[in-house]
Formats: sequence, C-alpha cells, structure tokens
Amino acid sequence: MGVDLGPLVQRRKVSFEELSGKTNAVDAYNALYQFLAIIRGPTGAPLMDREGRVTSHLSGLLYRTTNLAERGIRLVYVFDGKAPSLKDVEIKRRQQVKEQATVKYEVAVSKGSYEEAKKYAQATGRLRDTMLDDSKKLLELLGVPWIQAPSEGEAQAAYMAAQGAVWSAVSQDYDALLFGAPRLVRNLTISGKRKLPMRQAYVQIDPELVELESMLRELGLSREQLVDLGILVGTDFNPGGFKGVGPKTALKLVKEHGTLEKISASKPEILLPPELNRIRDIFLHPEVTNNYNLQWKEPDIESLVAFLCGERDFNEERVKAAVDRVMAAESQQTRKREETESKGEKPLEAFFGPPSTQPG
Repeated sequence: MGVDLGPLVQRRKVSFEELSGKTNAVDAYNALYQFLAIIRGPTGAPLMDREGRVTSHLSGLLYRTTNLAERGIRLVYVFDGKAPSLKDVEIKRRQQVKEQATVKYEVAVSKGSYEEAKKYAQATGRLRDTMLDDSKKLLELLGVPWIQAPSEGEAQAAYMAAQGAVWSAVSQDYDALLFGAPRLVRNLTISGKRKLPMRQAYVQIDPELVELESMLRELGLSREQLVDLGILVGTDFNPGGFKGVGPKTALKLVKEHGTLEKISASKPEILLPPELNRIRDIFLHPEVTNNYNLQWKEPDIESLVAFLCGERDFNEERVKAAVDRVMAAESQQTRKREETESKGEKPLEAFFGPPSTQPG
C-alpha cells in the first residue's frame, strides 16, 4: 500500500535521456509485484512454463532491465528482508485482499468475463520464495547486482541514494521519501502504454521524478514533520491512519501544530498510536546495511539461455536479442568513453563497470 502522499507530491516527468548514465536502486518487491500484475494472458492468468511455474516476474525483470540498460540506465535491485513486526497487520490485510480478489477472478473466468477477470487478476499476485530465488538467479546471470536488505527494501534503497551510492530510489510508493531518499523515480519499471481496466482505452505512463528537498521546501516541512504527516495519513506500520484525515488535512494540521503530540493535545479525538516513536524510528533510523558491492558484469549468455529457455520455456531468439542489444549499447558507450577520455574529459560510467559506490 505505502503512504498516500500523491495529492501533495511535487513531481515532474523525466525522460530516459535524463536518466541515462545514472544508477538507480529499485525496490525489487515493488517491481516484481508490478510485473505480476501487468504481464498476464488474455484471461488474466500469469505467464507460466510447461510445469505451471509462474514466469511473469522473470519476463518483466529480463526485458525491462535490458531495455533500460540499452538506454544507459543502470539498475541495482534491493530485496526486502524481515519486515518490522508493526507491519504484520498490513501484511495480513494484503493477504485477505489477494484471497478475495482470487475468488472474484475465478468467478469471472467461470462466467467467461475475461475483461472483468483481468481486473481482479492484477490483485492476486503472490511472490513465493522460489520466485524470489529465480529472480536473483536471473539478475546474477544478467550481470546485474542485487542486494539483500536486512529489513525494508525501500529503506535500503533510500539509504543508498542518501549516501550517494546510487542516484535515486525507484518505487511506485512514496515511502522512500519518508525513509530519506533525496530522489524518488516512479514508473520506471512500468512506463509505456497501459490499458485501462474494463475499457478499450490506453494511457501513457512516463517516469516521474520527486526530489525530497524541493518537496519539503514547497510544503514548508522538515523531514521529521513529513514522517508525522505520513503517520497521520496512514503507513504500513499504522494502516488506515486517522479517520477523516487525508493528505491535505494532515498537511494543514502538521503546519499548524508542528508535531503529532501537539496535534493530539489540541484535538483529543486524534489519539496517538501507542507505538508512535517506534514508527518514527522505522522511517528516521531504519535498519539498513552498508555491506554491499555494486558491480556490473557481462551477462553469462550460455547459462542465461539454459535457465530461461531450457528450464522456463522462454523464446531463445528473444532472450538472445535482448542481451545482444545491451551488449551493443555497451560497445557504443565504450567508444564514447574512449573518445571522451582522448579529449581529456571525465567519462560517464559504462553499464558493465567496476564496483561503484559513487553517485550514478
């Protein structure tokens, strides 16, 4: 779910050209769930191999990662670790939503209402441990680094962006801003034309950039106050927030009173959550690690084909074509880098570069 900051966020469309040459940390779970929701067949069923194993997430991971790499955009994927115990309520809620959506999906399929089925199907995706293992294996074969976060993936991505190891955190949710990401890029893994549910119409989705410092300045808030605002609206650690308090009302209250304690003192109907300071600490002092090494390598094409095509029934021609495009783009970038170096100028990092902990 994530925190609902949409009505308050100052964002702008950003082109792929602007992102070229930059490294971005992707909330892996967020991206994989997007792939599971979007990449489905005519009846809404996910893509599967001959043994019935879901492959939608692998398809999205392969083609989106290589398409962006071809444009000179480097990705590192960050996987969730153990969720804070305060997230248990939200996790159970999500499970119930998936179960309800699965029932509605099956009913729609039985009636032959495939457009309706596809709408419900998008909410039924589940990431199994084997699917996560396959995703990590695919990234390794592609030569793309991945990181195991100790806790929240968005927190780790935000930390890496704040440290300058990557240029931005990538997610559809706004939580990365509460975690302190200086830049958040949305829609990077799902950009393009998307069909609207139950309608014969399409919408163009473009990448968006949100800059934390500019947003805080525009709203007149500190980061600590932004976290309090998020808690008012509702986060994964206090789902639902406070009844009748949406983003705009929350902004007004925080600007008027400064802190949640003062808001509650002025408005007794707003009862502070008993774990208020724990929720704040999750955002302001998240559990993260600096034990990582960002190193891109050339793809292991033979093993990649054996895995995707031999084991997961991917089309060999398409897989090789995707990797070939990345390799061709890398060769072009190498020539540009050599030309730049010959002129005494500082070159951009190549896609398959050395270990990097510098801004993308």
